[in-house]
Amino acid sequence: MLSALPPVPIPATGPVDTSPIALTPALGSDLDAIWQSVVPETRTRSNDIHLPISLAYAERLCAAYPGAHRQVVRVAILLHDTGWGRVDESRIISEGFGGDWRKAEIRFEHERQGCIIAQTVLPPLGYDDEFVTSVCGIIDGHDTRKEAESLEDALVRDADRLWRFDHAGIALASGWFGLDPATYCDRLAREIIPELLTEAAIAMANADLRRSNALLKTSVLR
Repeated sequence: MLSALPPVPIPATGPVDTSPIALTPALGSDLDAIWQSVVPETRTRSNDIHLPISLAYAERLCAAYPGAHRQVVRVAILLHDTGWGRVDESRIISEGFGGDWRKAEIRFEHERQGCIIAQTVLPPLGYDDEFVTSVCGIIDGHDTRKEAESLEDALVRDADRLWRFDHAGIALASGWFGLDPATYCDRLAREIIPELLTEAAIAMANADLRRSNALLKTSVLR
């Protein structure tokens, strides 16, 4: 069901939209039943902001990469961080965003819990075993595995990062890392853009970061 991962950065084969993400929210109501199944899990770590914005980016990336399995990408990004709602919330900031945060045990734990949530909510909604396995394969490792394993995995990883470049993502995530917005924007340019796997995501991130730096006056508020 998943597509092979081309060499990175992956060239786009469809249109690349670099306009503000607020102009293109995720469309349709076909995922509403999944959203309704995970409402409690969206109330932790600002998932009720992070997940919808990331889904909107994921849909843009699917348009730029029409060879990807669009529904796998959309469902995986919707569910990828729901596991944060099943871990000790007091540990999320202290362990998940400090030190060598990419290797923090709580990040592995939230991936495991995210897979359990997917395996619980998707089958009753009509998703078959192969689909659920594909979604869980992306969720399990989206933060902690160094390499993407498929095109769909790459799109989810990039969508998960792209929301940070919008001003809403900067407002939330800069606080999680204990940084002022200007310093956080510097970190996005220095560390996160090089992690992006697709040419479309790189173009979107650079456009968003230019807008956010201008909006937040980071050249002087530092």
